[in-house]
Amino acid sequence: MIMHDDPGLAPLAVALGDPAGIGPEIVAKSWEARVRRRLPPFFAVGDERSLSAVWKGPINRIGTPFEAAAAFDHGLPLIQVDDPGEIIPGEPNIAGARCALDSLETAAGLTRSGVAAALVTAPVSKAQLYAIGFTHDGQTEFVAERCGIASANVAMMMVGPTLRTVPVTIHMPLSRVPQALTTDLIVARARTVSRGLQRDFGIPAPRLAMAGLNPHAGENGKMGTEERDVITPAVEILRAEGIDVIGPMAADTMFDPYARKGYDAAICMYHDQALIPLKMLHFDDGVNMTLGLPIIRTAPDHGTAFALAGRNAARADAMIAAICLAAECARRRQALGVLCCPSSS
Repeated sequence: MIMHDDPGLAPLAVALGDPAGIGPEIVAKSWEARVRRRLPPFFAVGDERSLSAVWKGPINRIGTPFEAAAAFDHGLPLIQVDDPGEIIPGEPNIAGARCALDSLETAAGLTRSGVAAALVTAPVSKAQLYAIGFTHDGQTEFVAERCGIASANVAMMMVGPTLRTVPVTIHMPLSRVPQALTTDLIVARARTVSRGLQRDFGIPAPRLAMAGLNPHAGENGKMGTEERDVITPAVEILRAEGIDVIGPMAADTMFDPYARKGYDAAICMYHDQALIPLKMLHFDDGVNMTLGLPIIRTAPDHGTAFALAGRNAARADAMIAAICLAAECARRRQALGVLCCPSSS
């Protein structure tokens, strides 16, 4: 029998994502690595056939999360959602999108109720979700709404072993970014990041680095005025509040090894500015974490990879990293007394 490090920590809820993607495979491979990687107990939420289509390992259906810890040593615990019909790896469909949304909704609800210590989400296809009426930009915004938190008050932080980055604007065309950037939005994101680094990462006085929007951070207005008119005022407000922040910095030099030693997280102005350096450095073990929620939510920093599904070719490193990070943050919140851990019944 495996002895778990956190007997008082509730199991983690892992939504399987799109059943035709690589989510089921990487969750199953994570369970296989549970001893070697010392993973905490977790349970999957989704359809059993999405797992059995790509994996021949043991699956233990459970009725409630309270059964997960006892079942974890002997098979992957699974809470079944509504049957989506036939599942073919690599071939997404509408029924699979509904299954993915049901899995996410159920796993998020269980985490909000406190019977799961954290929520980990496998990749979904937004195109498929949009086809069934999904109106959110992504899982981040969906979970925030379910938690009653405004999207401006959460932050999507990309986490790797040597770098953390946060995009201020996220899923929008690059042409819209200058208009979407406001001083208030930058300040709100940075406040969320600072609090999140304190609460979930145990950093007492987080150091933030603010990226510029334009080449050379605007070069004193010669290459754009957003740094002068929008970003610098945000930096001044944050400093007046006691937050340690530098910038705006030129984005082409702020991610080198020496610069990264000077901050705990980089606040970036748009999606690719944050994700390109993270994925260049930590493509196989990058984690997407949502800060500012009453619950902990992490995800592997990659997509559904339909082309790899069913070929036993997907690596589970990022999913394992997402599970490990979720557990680490849950332990910190539990130590602070802000994590709900109901007793089993």
